[in-house]
Amino acid sequence: GYSIAYGVNFFSGAELLAEKNGYELVKFFFLLTFAAAIPAIISGGIAERAKFNPQLIATFVLVGFVYPFFEGIAWNQHYGIQAWIKGLTGEEFHDFAGSIVVHAVGGWIALPAIILLGARRGRYTKEGHIAAHPPSSIPFLALGAWILAVGWFGFNVMSAQTIDKVSGLVAMNSLMAMVGGTLAAWVIGRNDPGFTYNGPLAGLVAVCAGSDLMHPLGALVVGLIAGGLFVYMFTLVQNRWKIDDVLGVWPLHGLCGLWGGLAAGIFGSKVLGGMGGVSFMGQFIGSFIGVGIALVGGILVYGLLKAFLGIRMSHEEEYDGADLSIHRISATPDREPNW
Repeated sequence: GYSIAYGVNFFSGAELLAEKNGYELVKFFFLLTFAAAIPAIISGGIAERAKFNPQLIATFVLVGFVYPFFEGIAWNQHYGIQAWIKGLTGEEFHDFAGSIVVHAVGGWIALPAIILLGARRGRYTKEGHIAAHPPSSIPFLALGAWILAVGWFGFNVMSAQTIDKVSGLVAMNSLMAMVGGTLAAWVIGRNDPGFTYNGPLAGLVAVCAGSDLMHPLGALVVGLIAGGLFVYMFTLVQNRWKIDDVLGVWPLHGLCGLWGGLAAGIFGSKVLGGMGGVSFMGQFIGSFIGVGIALVGGILVYGLLKAFLGIRMSHEEEYDGADLSIHRISATPDREPNW
């Protein structure tokens, strides 16, 4: 996938790969963590009922071909699309740390997978009521969210990719967006811990694209809107639309990522205190190109897998739980009498 996005030949000699102190290899390992986010995002939406082996195949195709196709467009000038956007709007599409390239792409790939799989058994009754499926551990939910929040500073700041381009503005904007997302999710989510701990992630997802351009107050507003957007859309998707997105990956990554791509064109402008060098229409076009590629890729990959291999566990496997059915052991000791 990296070769598709950046044209690097890993079968070349070690001497060539080690040029510039092996910078290309360091860049590969850094961007590998971005690519790894794609299957992680998808798995959150399809949890508890997806077959394991078909998901491995989907991961190979999506990370190896679909994701790097748009990554090359956005970050490596492939196919002349950035030049076309600049000629049309005056500025290229800007995504500093992956609001669209990583998060929106992952979230919008996940949406067709979630719909094709269908809801977990018993999630919705025949009368249309919702059966509660509470998190297995709120403390672990909180721990995971805050580990992500801390690690995100490296994710965003080092998207500069060279030490001389590292900017404290990126770190400050990441913090402000995280604060905004937390506050909005806490208030609008009425102190629900599931919303509160996802709030900072919503803000961070949204600020990735323009974290190097925005004024910190602009980043705060971006985070506030992202936190509220996540809570509102998660509730709407689960309660009204009956789409069983287990962890809310489409609202969190797909929609907040899309908002972040658009927000970079708003709050990155000099009129609102930003650094400039970005246009809203350029962001709009680039963002929806990414969403379109993700949707088509998700529909094709999961549609074909469903048709030829099946992507959902059997009724019995789902009843026993994915941990027991796939990995032959429970995740919690209360279901393991031998522990």
